Amino acid sequence: MREGNLEAPTRHPLDWKSPDFWNEQSALKEMERVFDICHGCRRCVSLCQSFPTLFDLVDETEDGEVHGVRKEAYWKVVDQCYLCDLCYMTKCPYTPPHEWNLDFPHLMLRAKAIKFKKGEVHASEKFLASTDTHGSFAGIPIVVQAVNAVNRTKTARKLMDSALGVHPDAWMPELATKRFRWSAEKSKSTVVTNGQRTPGKVAIFSTCYVNYNEPGIGHDLLKVLAHNDIPYVIVDKESCCGMPKLELGDLDSVAAQKEANMPVLAKYAREGYAILSAVPSCTLMFKQELPLMFPGCADTQAVKKAMFDPFEYLVARNKDGLLKTDFKQALGKVSYHIPCHGRVQNIGKKTEEMFKLIGQAVEVKLNTVERCSGHAGTYGVKKAYHPVAMKIGKPVFKAMAKDEPDYISSDCALAGHHIAQGMQQAGTPAKALQHPLSLMRMAYGLA
Repeated sequence: MREGNLEAPTRHPLDWKSPDFWNEQSALKEMERVFDICHGCRRCVSLCQSFPTLFDLVDETEDGEVHGVRKEAYWKVVDQCYLCDLCYMTKCPYTPPHEWNLDFPHLMLRAKAIKFKKGEVHASEKFLASTDTHGSFAGIPIVVQAVNAVNRTKTARKLMDSALGVHPDAWMPELATKRFRWSAEKSKSTVVTNGQRTPGKVAIFSTCYVNYNEPGIGHDLLKVLAHNDIPYVIVDKESCCGMPKLELGDLDSVAAQKEANMPVLAKYAREGYAILSAVPSCTLMFKQELPLMFPGCADTQAVKKAMFDPFEYLVARNKDGLLKTDFKQALGKVSYHIPCHGRVQNIGKKTEEMFKLIGQAVEVKLNTVERCSGHAGTYGVKKAYHPVAMKIGKPVFKAMAKDEPDYISSDCALAGHHIAQGMQQAGTPAKALQHPLSLMRMAYGLA
């Protein structure tokens, strides 16, 4: 086997406008090439279920080689990939600039796009990925309470199982009684320190999840910003970032959502705002996936440069001497999970850095867990994959339970709830699940 690439991995633009991208035979040929390399390496066997599925298919052939695997079976590998990107960013030694030019996640994305274009994605999966659609009931008095109450019943979960393919045991988010964008103060102006190096003003991209499901995360971000005298605005209007549609291979819908968001966000980027998104998948979408899909779009590239994970931004403020460290309330024992889409942003462990900074002022006993929880957006709630998602998450559930934490926390709220469910089933629940932004707000002593 040749030596792997020792340089930092670089990503080629996604050539999704090329006719060859949509050629199924060409895609299958590339999958055979890549699968053969993966089979000879097997470093990624401990990541998602795609790799064990692939290696089992190979091992079951007569001669134990990829050429013996039926092409129809390749789609089993594709269906198990949820585009976490960990194989590309943390494991694979053959990513560009290596001559083998291996990009497993984007090859799986290409296959998913072909499958979607062929009409082989179920309507139920399309609905689950339509966050703006099933979030439309959020914030409507009486209706939202009724929807949430019904969805808690066994009868409703059985219907969701049969109609939408949602596993009856999978955790599902409730709708918020008040949407974040309806209830939050739209802007807050403060005096901007002269000569500061980090951007002195922030634009908040709410995200579907914060807007429709857990607005408290957004409100806690605003409280942290206000406490630090950082002026902010909530962006004028927004659509879904497109990540759920990307995971389906629905690239046309991704493009449509990009067209809705980019002109709005680019205006803030060019006016010197740092754009913050409190959901790692959404942040990654603007930092990586959309820029790779639209490399020639000036608006998209401007937004890429202006987009920040909240803790990436706050840690940068601290390094510039502009973050208040008047923390008052001890957090005790905190088990913190770094989600996959946070890890692959190449920003380092910024949330962990913030917890350690808080720990310099008040008690914080931190246990950091850096491994995939298995939830992966809609993957972890689907009937076919929920048991697999729970299996993938088992090592995380165990690690998060270490020393009986007072709080468990993850930058990805979906992963946090998935972990809480797994810990509950294992009989090791924490006292409370709190988002890192909520814990920072609590440490400041803010109500």
